[in-house]
Amino acid sequence: MTRTDQLRDIRDVRTAPRRTALISGASIAGPALAFWLNRYGFAVTVVEKASTLRDGGYPIDVRGTALEVVRKMGILPRLRDAHVDVRRLTFLEEDGSVVASVNPHAVTGGVAGEDLEVRRGDLTDALHAAVRDDVEFVFDDSIDTLDQSGHGVDVTFRGGGRRTFDMVFGADGLHSRTREFLFGPEEQFHRYLGYCFAGFTMRNTFGLSHELMMWNTPGRAAALYAVGNRDEVHAFLNFARPEPPFDAFRNPEAQRDLVAAVFADAGWEVPGMVAAMREADDLFFDVVSQIRLPRWSSGRVALVGDAAYAPSFLTGQGSSLALVGAYMLAGSLAGRDHAAGFAAYEQNTRGFVTVNQEQVGEGDAALFPTTARALEQRNTMLRNLSAMPPREGRPAHSALALPEFMPVT
Repeated sequence: MTRTDQLRDIRDVRTAPRRTALISGASIAGPALAFWLNRYGFAVTVVEKASTLRDGGYPIDVRGTALEVVRKMGILPRLRDAHVDVRRLTFLEEDGSVVASVNPHAVTGGVAGEDLEVRRGDLTDALHAAVRDDVEFVFDDSIDTLDQSGHGVDVTFRGGGRRTFDMVFGADGLHSRTREFLFGPEEQFHRYLGYCFAGFTMRNTFGLSHELMMWNTPGRAAALYAVGNRDEVHAFLNFARPEPPFDAFRNPEAQRDLVAAVFADAGWEVPGMVAAMREADDLFFDVVSQIRLPRWSSGRVALVGDAAYAPSFLTGQGSSLALVGAYMLAGSLAGRDHAAGFAAYEQNTRGFVTVNQEQVGEGDAALFPTTARALEQRNTMLRNLSAMPPREGRPAHSALALPEFMPVT
């Protein structure tokens, strides 16, 4: 499409009634998509099953191309103020002795002074604040059914409402219900990477500040993550497992029992972490996995963020992919109908998604070795990290140059 064609199509959009969009999910991809769809002339509704925005949460990264997205949204200064500024990563032997202490950017491939690390809730709050005056938010509700048999998408909500939208978007995470509506059960798109993890908060009795400490044995890792001078630390217990523990997914007590059994003989601070996990009211347990779909849309419904292409936390790119994907999806629809817009979204975004997902494969996460040999190789790498040459080529998190889309005013 030439620029003249796009300008003509946008003039046509301006004179037509505003297209309506429903977004399922108000975490990161959802509000970001709402911001850009509103910019391009849509009337947007966001539905969220939780009763309110989720605050707090573990730290997440915003790097590379995603930094340009948040700059364009005008929220970069707010996120800079919320940057947690972790200054040191310390890796420990089985007996608790130090393997190495390194600068975080040496491990992540990030850029000091540019990349951001913020609490998940701080990013969610910033996104919501940027769009709340222009977009309808409906909390404590969710999509119950979708029907695309007419000229739009007829939606029934679990709260009993019924509405019709021109398009619907699933930004409802790794275990997306919208994706299940479109393509069927998650198992066929779920690529298990061989690990499970439990995350929770506990009292900071360790004197940690702006740092992470990680203990490893083959196939097991325990980390304490202190993001500031606070009374709490984020605790993580990660372990390798050949198959997902399906019987534990819906049973919090089974999750606690499984994690406790795996770490029963562990040293360092792990016994205290397991005890804290038993009492934690914010335990989050899941498998480390990716979502890989052959296509991200069907009819008038499309997916974005983890619902479409979760890369796993091992890449550090989940939030960044959500931000970039939202920008690309909304911009691809500016001046186009849903079919052409969704096709452009996939064509121009899939390469970026693929290169980020392929940073890790099943069982080969560099920070979580599963064999004694791999653990020693990782430790040797960490000890020599300062002497390693810089990585060549363009990093995965910066592998897409953002196109400029024409706003609708």
